[in-house]
Parts: sequence; structure tokens; C-alpha cells
Amino acid sequence: MTRKLLVFSGRSNPRFTSTVCESLQVELGRLEVVRFSDGELSVEIGDNVRGRDVFVVQSTSTPCNDHLMELLILIDSLKRASAGRITAVIPYFGYARQDRKVKPRVPITAKLVADILTTAGVSRVLSIDLHSGQIMGFFNIPVDNLNARPIIAPYLREKYLGPDLMVVSPDVGGVTRARDYAASLDNADIAIIYKRRGGTNQIAEMKIVGEVEGKVCILVDDMIDTAGTLVKAAETLRQEGATKIIACATHGVFSGAAFERIAESAIEEVVVTDTIAIPRSSMTEKVTVLSVAPFFAEAIKRIHLDDSVSGLLK
Repeated sequence: MTRKLLVFSGRSNPRFTSTVCESLQVELGRLEVVRFSDGELSVEIGDNVRGRDVFVVQSTSTPCNDHLMELLILIDSLKRASAGRITAVIPYFGYARQDRKVKPRVPITAKLVADILTTAGVSRVLSIDLHSGQIMGFFNIPVDNLNARPIIAPYLREKYLGPDLMVVSPDVGGVTRARDYAASLDNADIAIIYKRRGGTNQIAEMKIVGEVEGKVCILVDDMIDTAGTLVKAAETLRQEGATKIIACATHGVFSGAAFERIAESAIEEVVVTDTIAIPRSSMTEKVTVLSVAPFFAEAIKRIHLDDSVSGLLK
């Protein structure tokens, strides 16, 4: 290793970064974040980063604007301190849902954030289960998009695998994800939920393509936000005769009344990863959190050693 590995953490998910550092057997980089009385942020790096291979871990989760700005300021501080290479490790990439123009006069914020990160001085981006694969093309720098299936699928396999298991995609866009999970679960059957939206976070209609009666259904998605879609999908599956409903997603955003909806729903268990810090005080017993921090640690190690990351993407 010609350049020393350094890992710094933003304030969005410090426990996640600590686990990454434990897996890598490196000390967490020292930094101080100061907030002025008017809300401005300032960052002071406490370690020598000149010529070093630096990884900054920060999910752009709630409050997403603050965490995004903090990440940009961290990157600028490292660049001005002559870091050799800066990799932004963004377990949860916010603003990813706005990845195309669905109607006139709306932004493509995923592209905007990609441009801002690149301009700030990032050399590379490491994330997991981006909302859509096309987001990688928004960057003019290398992007490694990991997949949480190697972490989630074994858990589901051990607990729920059986002849009646069925994987359900909550929308047409998630069919590929559902198919990959089904392949990891002994080629389980697949069903698709067709939904028509009435507005932001509002579902006007749901229909199921596939026979779910008597099945143990696993709803697979990339994120759970307000859980409105998830709960309505579960209700639809139960009405169609599903015997058990489980949900899994990489990113547990859980905004608004998500926990209350899940607690009162027909869903027996919701499996997510720790890409976003979830307050224990508000989390329902139905939610199970699996850690992908060691997975990220292995990816960071491979990037640092200039080894292939593709083995982790399967």
C-alpha cells in the first residue's frame, strides 16, 4: 500500500462508520464540525491527509440537506488539505428518486447532486442499491454500486424458504430486483403489483399480476419511506389470499408515520439494512436491521488496494 488509508465520518450515521473502521482495523479519522449561530457549518480535519487515500462516509438521510452540505464541506476541506484521493462513501444516496423528468418544469436532482459532488472534488463514489442504475451514468467519475441482496437474501432464506414462497415487486420498475431475489431463494415464483399514483406518496389503485393465494409473500424494494405504498401493497396481497407477508428493503427511510403504519399493518416483519441510522426509541418490533457495514469495509479495502469490486456486486 503506497498511500495510507484514512476513513472519516459525517454525522449522519457515526455508528455505521465505526463498524466499518472496526472491520478494516483502522482508527476513525479525527475531525470537528462546528455550526455557527446562523446555521452555517465549518469543518476542521484533525489528521494529516496529504497524499492519503481518504474515504468519507456520509448518508444523505434526514435532514438530507444538512447532511449533503456537510458532506460537500468535508470534501472541500480534504481537497484543500491535499488529499491524494477522496472517495465519497454514500450508503444512502438522497435525491435519487428524481432521476428523470416525469413532467414538464421539474428538476433531475440526482444529476444535480452528482455534478455538485464531482465539482467539490470527489474522485470516486461508493454506494449501495441506488434508486436506479442510470444514476451511475450521471457521474463522470467511477461509481461502485453495491447490492444488499448478499446480506438480506440469506436471512430470508434461513427464516422463510419453503415451497409456498413468492417474491413480489411493488412496482413494474422493481421487477429485475425481484427476479434477482427470487433466484437467490431457489427460483421462487414472482408476482408484480401494478400501481397508479394519485400524487406524491399517494397510491390511487393497485392490482396484482400473479397468483398469490396461499403464498408466503416477500415484498422487495430499494427503500421504505412513509410506508404508505408498502402497507397498501400488503393489504392488497392479504385480500388476494396471501398467508404471510414480509417486506425487505435496503434503505429504511421511515419518514412521517411510517412506523405506526407498519405496526398496524398485515406485515409480519420488515427487514432493512443500517445504511440509515434508525432511532431505537421509535422503531417498531416488526423491523429487523441487518448491517452492511462489513460489506462496505470489504469494498473500501478493495478500492484502496486497487483490486476488483465486481465480486461484491453479484
